[in-house]
Amino acid sequence: MHVDLLINNVCVRDDAPLVDIAIKGGRIAAIEPGIDAGADERIDAQGRAAIPGLVEAHLHLDKALLHRRLPARFGTLDEAIRVTGILKSKQEREDVLDRSRQVLDMAVKNGTVAVRAHPDVDLIQGLIGVETLLALKDEYDSLLDLQIVAFPQEGILKSKGTYELMIDALRMGADVVGGCPYNELNWDDTKRHIDIVFELAQRFDAPVDMHADFADDTADQRFAAISYIAQKTIETGYQGRVSLGHVTSLGALDNDALAPVIEQIRLAGISIVTLPATDLYLGGRKDVQNPRRGLTPVKALHTAGVNVAYSSNNVRNAFTPFGKADMLQIGNLLAHVAQFGVPEHQQAILDMGTHNAARAIGLSHDYGIAVGKQADLIILDTFRVADALLDIPPRLWVIKRGRITVVTQHHCEIHRHSCCCAQ
Repeated sequence: MHVDLLINNVCVRDDAPLVDIAIKGGRIAAIEPGIDAGADERIDAQGRAAIPGLVEAHLHLDKALLHRRLPARFGTLDEAIRVTGILKSKQEREDVLDRSRQVLDMAVKNGTVAVRAHPDVDLIQGLIGVETLLALKDEYDSLLDLQIVAFPQEGILKSKGTYELMIDALRMGADVVGGCPYNELNWDDTKRHIDIVFELAQRFDAPVDMHADFADDTADQRFAAISYIAQKTIETGYQGRVSLGHVTSLGALDNDALAPVIEQIRLAGISIVTLPATDLYLGGRKDVQNPRRGLTPVKALHTAGVNVAYSSNNVRNAFTPFGKADMLQIGNLLAHVAQFGVPEHQQAILDMGTHNAARAIGLSHDYGIAVGKQADLIILDTFRVADALLDIPPRLWVIKRGRITVVTQHHCEIHRHSCCCAQ
């Protein structure tokens, strides 16, 4: 047998011997010890761990790296939307292109093989974000899969003309119908916003990915839309094709109120994408005492069988002033704040950035380190899969569709010196 790439001596399971991975035609041809094959390229992993390529299921490229231009001073969601709106009105295509490239390059270097991006579609920015990302979709095709969401950040009913722009975006090639139902004037408009999103999704046979219930509690019904969304998902037969980002207001519900809502989410097959860097930063800002974390109830959702993923969301802007599009860094953060400390919980967090995230954006059918799957994987500079989130190690090799796309080399020495203190 002759293959395109042969990876020797790699750890894919901590409880199993090292194996070789043979890759041919962009797919995994074999996984077993001691593969005897000729190869165009070889990697000797020397016992290092391999994991599936990371998946950013929710990322805003067009708004990234704006943190120095107009910083947000109070750290609230309303301020972040307002500040970003001011900057959006001045955006030019080349600027969006440059900043988006910078973040995609960060993501690729950090082992991301797929991104679902949410460019704003509204009367402020028009279709600049969608047009830019359509160009980048081709430019980055060999490095990652890029999905584009038509995202109405400013609302649909309260922002006249946005509906027509969303149709234009979908006709141009946007892959997903986005939504922001809480950014409407009242509950009736929020419900109509959700209805419109599903109508467009059915019209274009596209999946749905909305920002939903992004608040500290459910006092305002616009931030308690999850039950209505679950109902619409089932009514339209969209089980398994709906993802929701944030959903932080669920974290304010007590167990008795939370359990039936989670069951609705599970029955509707909705994926929840938690965005801890943003949600922790913006959440609880109005709490004078005992500020809330502002995180969706990750453990309760996961335990109930809901598909939970996580993502970076924003990178260095008014919504999230930090970040470098590193999914392992975000996973480490989530493990801390969601209190996933024992080994099986840490593996669950890693799954949320890989298998679960791939499922959330519709890629799970051809994903994972298994024979026959597309060869998208990372070899880490650590020797146990379980240590991926603990070490946040360098990504030594990144492989996309069977080709090496990133090679990272680093060198570090510790110099010990004898004590030369005066006697």
